[in-house]
Amino acid sequence: MRVSCELLLLAWRLLVLVGLVWLVQPCGVRAQGLPVRGSVGITNKGISFVPAFSLGKPAIAFSNAIGRRLRFEPELRFALEDGRPWSFIFWWRYDLRSDEKWYLRVGAHPALSFTTRTVEGEELIVARRFLAGEVAVRYRLTPQVLAGVYYLYAHGLEPSVHRHGHFLSVQAGLTFSVHPGWVLGLYPQVYYLRLDERQGFYAATSLTLSPPRTPFSLSVLVNKILHTRITGEDWLWNVSLIYRYRM
Repeated sequence: MRVSCELLLLAWRLLVLVGLVWLVQPCGVRAQGLPVRGSVGITNKGISFVPAFSLGKPAIAFSNAIGRRLRFEPELRFALEDGRPWSFIFWWRYDLRSDEKWYLRVGAHPALSFTTRTVEGEELIVARRFLAGEVAVRYRLTPQVLAGVYYLYAHGLEPSVHRHGHFLSVQAGLTFSVHPGWVLGLYPQVYYLRLDERQGFYAATSLTLSPPRTPFSLSVLVNKILHTRITGEDWLWNVSLIYRYRM
C-alpha cells in the first residue's frame, strides 16, 4: 500500500511538472506551430465539471488547451468575490480517434482542490491532491446530433477526502440554427456518481447560445437529483458568460 501511494504521488508530481514547463514556454510552443486556445468563464454558482458539485457562489474559470492530438489543458478556478483558489486541474489529453463520425479520447490529470480551515482563530487555505483519469467516446449521428459516454475516475491522495470517485455519464448533444449566425446547443445527460461507499443518480441539461461574429456565449445549466446518498442540492442551476479565444 505504501509503495502504491508513493507511485501515485510521483505520477502526480511528474504530470504537474511537465505541464508547468509547457506553460512557461509559450514562445517554444508557438515556434513548434502548436495551436493554443482557451476560455474565460464567469458563473453565478461555480459549477464543477461534475454538475452535482458547486462552489455555491460566483466564480471565474480559466481554461487553456495547448497542442493537437496530445494536449495540455490546465483549468484554474477561483471564487469571484475574494479571489480565493477553488480548484486547479492540469489535464493531459490524447485523441485516439477523431473523424466525421467517431471521437475517442483518453486523459489523465493531477488536481488541487482548495478548502478553508480555521486554526487558532486564523483562516487557512488548505490544498487537497487528486489524481484522475478519463475516457470519452462520442458518435455523431447527423451534423446536428451526437451521443456519447464519458467516464472519470478520481483518487484522493489525502486522508480527509474520498479515496475513490467514479463518474459515468450518458450524454447527447443537439445544435440548432435559431437565427442566421445564431447557434443554440442543447446538451442533456444522465449520470451516476459514486464517492467511496456513497452513490447517486442525476440528470442535468445545459443550454448554450452563441451569437455570430463574437467570442462570447451564454450558457445555462440545471442539475436534478434522481436518487442519491451524497449530500447536495436537489435542484442546482448555474448561468455562465464565456469568452473564447485562439492564438
